[in-house]
Amino acid sequence: MNHQPVDATTATSFLPMVSVVVPIYNGEADLPDLLNCLLSQTYPKDRVEYLLVDNNSSDRTLTILKTSAENCPITIYPLSQNQIQSSYAARNTGIRAASGEIIVFTDADCRPQPQWLNSLIPPFVKKEVAIVAGEILALPGTTLLEQYADRQETLSQKHTLDHSFRPYGQTANLAIRRIALEKAGLFRPYLTTGGDADICWRILGENIGRLEFSANAIVQHRHRATLQELQSQWRRYGRSNRYLHELHGVDLMREITPKECGYRLVRWLLKEIPRDIKKALTQPALLYETLREPQSDTVSLSNCSVTTAGIASQVTLVDLLNTPIGLFTARARAAGQRDAKLPENAKIIDRL
Repeated sequence: MNHQPVDATTATSFLPMVSVVVPIYNGEADLPDLLNCLLSQTYPKDRVEYLLVDNNSSDRTLTILKTSAENCPITIYPLSQNQIQSSYAARNTGIRAASGEIIVFTDADCRPQPQWLNSLIPPFVKKEVAIVAGEILALPGTTLLEQYADRQETLSQKHTLDHSFRPYGQTANLAIRRIALEKAGLFRPYLTTGGDADICWRILGENIGRLEFSANAIVQHRHRATLQELQSQWRRYGRSNRYLHELHGVDLMREITPKECGYRLVRWLLKEIPRDIKKALTQPALLYETLREPQSDTVSLSNCSVTTAGIASQVTLVDLLNTPIGLFTARARAAGQRDAKLPENAKIIDRL
């Protein structure tokens, strides 16, 4: 993986045709915000097409897509994939209809920022680059679980780019050169999770090209807000690891034993909670001392804000519950990995 900057002059003149593929399943509520984000893209409108693929939705998704295609100032192609219920099959439908040299992927519940494409495409000026991954940041969240995930940077590409087997980018913010897809094949249409790692690893494993990260190509995504959603997310991560173990031989994650889980909960109750409560109780005193005798840091009372290294970071409910939530997600991931079995048809790779 490479992070070398692209020359600004070269990047400005490099404007390949881009095809953005978005799989959508029951996305009626997400479409207004998604379409606004696509409309706000600063990449030249005549150099990009948007292929929005309905994946057998039961709501008004396809109707909205068709209406948007007729009335939008950007090029939208509403497509359907009704044979296979899989986001990867829907993406393959979009790829087959695409005319761009670069194929870009995001999801219906993502919010690409205006400079997204302008930042994601320039690394492809280097012929050896086959894949570019952009960053995924969280939309503002209000619930405890959203704040926890934000603190952990759960969605960030930094986790997948540092994978011990090979780096990969998540399809929430990923671009692949079309010729790489012609050589390595498309997504596995019957795979239900792990397809982003699989397609990146096939391209990298065949030495078709390398992967770069573009930190300024930002897509925002909302964290899970309920325990049920969080459990489903982490079970899916576990299933993904099992599938990738069977497809690529990656190591399975070690499960946390009940004994380890119990030990960490006792440690949390007897050590971590008292520590965090003590820290919270000392913060008013630290704040008073800082305001009374400011040192080298900046103190501003005009807007009721204080910036100083002398004040401990605010202890929140997220801090207090960090350990049990972490154990909950670890157990959910372990269950997903333990219960999953790769379907035989998930080994099929679509071809252009």
